[in-house]
Amino acid sequence: MLEIKNISFKSDDGKDIVKNISLNVESGKIVAITGPNGGGKSSLAKLIAGVYEASSGSILLDGEDISGCDITDRAKKGISYAFQRPVSFKGFTVRDMLSIAAGRELSDDELKELMGTVGLCMYDYVDREINQNLSGGEQKRIEIASVLARKTKVNIFDEPEAGIDIWSFQKLIDVFKNLRSVSSATQLIISHQRGILEIADIIIVISDGKVAVSGKPKEVLPTLFEMDAYQNCPVGKRCSNE
Repeated sequence: MLEIKNISFKSDDGKDIVKNISLNVESGKIVAITGPNGGGKSSLAKLIAGVYEASSGSILLDGEDISGCDITDRAKKGISYAFQRPVSFKGFTVRDMLSIAAGRELSDDELKELMGTVGLCMYDYVDREINQNLSGGEQKRIEIASVLARKTKVNIFDEPEAGIDIWSFQKLIDVFKNLRSVSSATQLIISHQRGILEIADIIIVISDGKVAVSGKPKEVLPTLFEMDAYQNCPVGKRCSNE
């Protein structure tokens, strides 16, 4: 279980970004964090991963206080973080990336299973370089495969839909659905997209640095885009992918 206790975070200029948030996230769940731009979603994710250091509060992973751990130590303890835009590496193949993520050389059978989980054929991709010749959707799915190769306890995906087309987005939804049966990790997804919110076990709405509401999709979605928390969204109340 991931426990967040009274976490706060200030920017370098002293602005309150995250304000005394407390959450308990059960293991094995898909949790979607949403809310208006600038509300604190990505900052909260980076606080959990150790990219940012909290101003106050604590974070516990399976009962262990990891608040004093940096991003490297948190990764070792079981937290993975996928950025909005996957990094490209000249001369670095998919096989290289997945083996490094796993911490050992992976067999073709293991690579085939990982790539299949994210809907890609191992033989078509494993020896390709991770560069701009791959589409945004392909890079996203390869990054998810690298996260799965680490077999961590908590996987954080920061707006995984960023920069991909509608077809690739639907494939991404299918990947996250598939994770229910192949991974026991908690999937923490930062997203505005209704398609992702609908497959979550729990939706948490973050606005003005605080939890505005949380609950199951059937409880939250019917009124989500009518909430005050979403009134400042750049596209008004139509913040879904509909």
